[in-house]
Amino acid sequence: MSHETKPANTFQNRNFRLVFLGALVSELGAILYSFAVGFYILEISDNNAFLQGLYLALCGVALLLFTPVGGVLGDRINKAKIMYICDFMKGGMIVLATVLMMILPSSAAHIAILFVLGILGNAVSGIFDPAAGAMLPNIVEPEQLQQANAYFSVKSSMESILGVVLAGLLYAVLPINILFLAVGACFIASGVSEMLIRYDHTTSAEPITIRLAVSDMKDGILYLKSQKAIMAILGAALFINFFITPVTGNFIPYFIRTDLGTAPAYLFDSLLKPEMWSSVFSACIGASSLIGAVMISAREQEEKCGLKIAKRLCAFSGVMIALAVGYGWLVAAGVSLNAFLLLFCAGGLTIGFLLSFINIPLNTTLQRRVERNKLSKVGSIVSIGSQGMTPIASVLAGAALQAFGSTVLLAVCAAGFTITAVLLLTNRYVKTL
Repeated sequence: MSHETKPANTFQNRNFRLVFLGALVSELGAILYSFAVGFYILEISDNNAFLQGLYLALCGVALLLFTPVGGVLGDRINKAKIMYICDFMKGGMIVLATVLMMILPSSAAHIAILFVLGILGNAVSGIFDPAAGAMLPNIVEPEQLQQANAYFSVKSSMESILGVVLAGLLYAVLPINILFLAVGACFIASGVSEMLIRYDHTTSAEPITIRLAVSDMKDGILYLKSQKAIMAILGAALFINFFITPVTGNFIPYFIRTDLGTAPAYLFDSLLKPEMWSSVFSACIGASSLIGAVMISAREQEEKCGLKIAKRLCAFSGVMIALAVGYGWLVAAGVSLNAFLLLFCAGGLTIGFLLSFINIPLNTTLQRRVERNKLSKVGSIVSIGSQGMTPIASVLAGAALQAFGSTVLLAVCAAGFTITAVLLLTNRYVKTL
């Protein structure tokens, strides 16, 4: 009697290849879209940072409200089916919104359309994300989870390098409507790939009702409450995201549109338009993340990673402090804009490397420890917990930028991030994770 040999590499797994390909295409579309929308709203609203922050906040609220729905559905319905239906919906909505923008050319109409599209698209993402996040343990062997997560991190890093550079180039040379149509096509192509995924799934015999959904979420919350180390990480993630979101979502576009866009000269201005510097920052993070992910993919899975994660977050906070001080000294005080651009690139390289050594071990540990039939709802609760305050952060950051400028915003974010990282490091439960 012959025994099937386990594949030595996760890419020999057909389902993994399909999930990987679908994620590659859809996340490339998401990068193109988020890049374009961030700058386009500032462009047609005369650099209204508060309006941009409000957009990010409403999108975040929609994501949070629908993530619990995705958590319940992901544990009871075929995850692949949820994924391809959601991708088809997102692609169709983007194409429809683009057509409406072509029919209604006014700036006010475009802002309204983008707000509605952002809210609806993030509602769909709230249903998609828990199912996608819980897919890997269902299609790869437990001992291959770290390698699978590392490959996904490599993919994300490559997209950060190539996708954001491509986004900067396309935003500079293409009409916004053509760029959005390309994004819609990416999501539809991803859905086609996900339709071919096959894995063993037992459909729930119980009809999905509101009472059942509430019961499932309560079950997930009670499960998490018994996991003290995970709860400590979750609490830290809530505040870390609260203080990092204003930097990535608010500060960078605002810095590029105001400080860099109005400067008489800047580094490589003959080659790079101001918006393309956002791509350079992302490429720095992506390049170092790629190196970190490749290194982790060749390592054995760690049994415990909590204390190491806390130490790496403290190192991350050091980078945040350097960027805040650097902006105040180099840009706000008028010493050297070019020096800050170089500092930001160096910070991005450090951050990307740290992120790989934080996210991959943490995701792998959660996927191994959480029971498979609870993964989607636990994942949705973790997502809600870690992202719960980001909409508030986006609105407050937009208002702070308008009222106080970038120096104050970066200083507050660096201080908050540092305090959170230190508290996590001193938490007695973290070392058990």
